[in-house]
Amino acid sequence: MNQFDFTHDYHSYANTNEVKVTHFDLALAISFDKKELSGYANLAIEHQSEQLATQLVLDTRDLLIDRIENSQGQSLNFTLDEADDILGSRLAVDLIGDDIWVKIYYKTSPQAEGLQWLTPAQTSGKKQPYLFSQSQPINARSWIPLQDSPKARVTFNAKVMAPQNMSVVMCAESNNEIEYPGVFMFRMPEPIPTHLMAIACGDLAFKAIGERSGVYTEPSMLEACAKEFEDTEQMINIAESLLGPYRWGRYDMIVLPPSFPFGGMENPRLAFMTPTLIAGDKSLVSTVAHELAHSWTGNLVSNATWRDLWLNEGFTTYFTNRIVEAVYGKEMAELEVVLEYGRLMEEFKIMPVEKQTVTANVQTEDPNNAFDRFTYDKASMFVHDLERRLGREDFDKFLLTYVEHFAFTAITTEDFITYAKQTLLVDHSDKISEAELLEWIHGTGMPSWFVAPTSSSLEKVIEQQKLWLDGANATALTVEGWSVHHWQYFLTTLPEKLTVTKLLELDSCFAFTESKNAEIAFAWFTVAVRNNVEQVLEAVAAYLKAIGRGKFVKPLYKSLIDAGYSTLANEIYQDARTGYHPSIVGMLDDIVKS
Repeated sequence: MNQFDFTHDYHSYANTNEVKVTHFDLALAISFDKKELSGYANLAIEHQSEQLATQLVLDTRDLLIDRIENSQGQSLNFTLDEADDILGSRLAVDLIGDDIWVKIYYKTSPQAEGLQWLTPAQTSGKKQPYLFSQSQPINARSWIPLQDSPKARVTFNAKVMAPQNMSVVMCAESNNEIEYPGVFMFRMPEPIPTHLMAIACGDLAFKAIGERSGVYTEPSMLEACAKEFEDTEQMINIAESLLGPYRWGRYDMIVLPPSFPFGGMENPRLAFMTPTLIAGDKSLVSTVAHELAHSWTGNLVSNATWRDLWLNEGFTTYFTNRIVEAVYGKEMAELEVVLEYGRLMEEFKIMPVEKQTVTANVQTEDPNNAFDRFTYDKASMFVHDLERRLGREDFDKFLLTYVEHFAFTAITTEDFITYAKQTLLVDHSDKISEAELLEWIHGTGMPSWFVAPTSSSLEKVIEQQKLWLDGANATALTVEGWSVHHWQYFLTTLPEKLTVTKLLELDSCFAFTESKNAEIAFAWFTVAVRNNVEQVLEAVAAYLKAIGRGKFVKPLYKSLIDAGYSTLANEIYQDARTGYHPSIVGMLDDIVKS
């Protein structure tokens, strides 16, 4: 008998079964001197039964609560519990009668895990400080007192006051009809999960790249970012042709400073992007497609708990590949699936068998642990397998009706299974059975019938790699026309052990150590470090100090330690730590022991 109730969100204190926050009005002032947001959140609540709830239970982390009032200005009693290391503090507010508003005056902590405060020196322009948030998975509670659960969707209005000559953007429609210097107004009329709450403030410039898309970033980077992402409007059109109308108005992006810990974050109307995507050749823009794809699978249809993350990431990773195929061609799409599968196979080697499922078994763990190759890549392989079995035309019909059926809804894995039994397994009983469906969702390893993805485009890479491994000089290799994906495959599939001499010869020919492409540099550094190529260590240190993207920095620190460079890893980390986002520092602290 399973000990968990899969309808319950174990990462939230919120009593959503009794009373729900459906909307809030936010008024905040930004202080870079104090590294705090201060103001109020006025929460609109909705009782879930005729028996009125007597308490509203919210999630907080390191918030200083000044006072709480109802709509009549009456003070409401509240209790703020001791903080749990993962969940933060439970805030219980005593309600009076049937009043539907609870106004909380508060301040954030300078150490708020969902906010990063950068000095001018940590920005490109070097003149103004910078602030940005990262609310996923449960960090919205560190800057807004909310029912911080993916099942608790909310609409909101916001007024944000910023220092002079600085701009503020949020995951919402700008609503600046009345202009006051330093005051920015926002409105989000569609209900969103709280982990998609987002704010950024800095020296920002904007450039439109389509009728309903554009990019924000620091002025010095604007032209390069706009050029890199110029295909975004085409991506939106392709996505709409597959999954129906784009429901969020605009799709703007902001390219953040290098300390942003992820490739991207799918905040509605304002996707956050890492500057490591700006390669100059559009070779890494599948991340743009991924965050856009979330506008349907993740933002429109979302996970009800962090166990169900695969419903976001598996479908989105698949859908990303479809967008890439339509915009950049079948070869690039096939290469990306092969690389995706390769990453999954590497994670199989280190993940305990019981955790090799698409569902994330994190009910008693930090929800950050849900973000692994199984909730992304194994789940994506499941969706690819569904397409193969049904045929693309029939699968597209299923995907479209699935998204329309659950639009603006948070669902569990069990909800998906029930829906699949009523639709997929009825309409296509000759192509997939219930047992096969459940094997994908609950089984460990890969199903026995699964066939690994391939790409004929990799034959030339395999051939040239073999030539080099068999003794040919790197200068003799035929690599003309190779893409980033070809080089990634070449590097990531090299044998574990190679000689320093051979690797230096490869680097002298192709200059991987100096590569400005973050993916190629990472793949090369991983190979070089595990083989103790000490000539690259200075470049590795510079790389780790220049970017904060978790996909790169976490495994590189681990590679350094595994290769015997623990002291160096610690020295680099001590220099770089203050530049990393708080949401990733805790994970890095566990990897790099001081």
